[in-house]
Amino acid sequence: MDIRFLQSLVATVETGSIAAAARREKLTPAAVSQRIQSLERALGCILLARGAHSAQPTEACLSLLPRARLLIREVENLRYDVAGGGLAAELKIGAISTALTGIFPEVLDELSRRAPSLKLILRPGSSLQLYEQLLAGELDAAVLVEPPFLLPKGLAAYVIRREPLVFISRDATEPDDIAEQIRQAPFIRYDPGSWGGRLSSQYLADAGLDPDIRCDMDALETIAMLVANGMGNSVVPAWQGLGRDGFCMVEVPDAASYERRIVFLHQRVPSRPTPLALLKEILSQGFTG
Repeated sequence: MDIRFLQSLVATVETGSIAAAARREKLTPAAVSQRIQSLERALGCILLARGAHSAQPTEACLSLLPRARLLIREVENLRYDVAGGGLAAELKIGAISTALTGIFPEVLDELSRRAPSLKLILRPGSSLQLYEQLLAGELDAAVLVEPPFLLPKGLAAYVIRREPLVFISRDATEPDDIAEQIRQAPFIRYDPGSWGGRLSSQYLADAGLDPDIRCDMDALETIAMLVANGMGNSVVPAWQGLGRDGFCMVEVPDAASYERRIVFLHQRVPSRPTPLALLKEILSQGFTG
């Protein structure tokens, strides 16, 4: 069985269609389809339920996906070992949106200078999604909000950034006036169901504030845009790259007690220790400050 056939299957499942998988694999849709058909003949089962513009995994496909991903990963590890276990490698790194826009531009620039043969594949997602992908072995590491629970012993977390809570509004506000502004104006709430949003909700609860919530949202950049457009006020972490165009920003009282911690999370015994160590070093050298 050709490992590339498994790669095409996984790509199809992850992208949702053979055409999208073909673009990712830099193949023709016919070639991807032929690979999957060969797998189906070899395994004696149907792997995809094909539609006009989509392809969904069957139960048989879902049952073999974890092992298929493991096989693909082991082949990548073999190539890494043969290359000497150095920096000529490929890393799959997950990152929340504010890390992608605020942290990684400078990190990628530094990586290209110090390790030009290292290829970083960045995957966006929420903290929960990235955590689950890391546990499933789909990522080498992730930059996300610190999980609100005790980590498994097999994972290691390194804090790369601390983000205190700030109040953002169209009008300039003094720290002593934040509570009154929250009570009086429409409020755009950082989704309390998200790991970072829990901190904002905890601050509101501790301060005895019950704002007029216009909407809940887990997209911090969008929250900032809505505030700049006069749609309401908000309390958010001061993420790297948070601008001040169109709104004012001031730390809430005791802001550090509600800080959002961004962590670099990876397996305690990683399969690619050398490039991961370099990435961790860069993340800790002020490129996220």
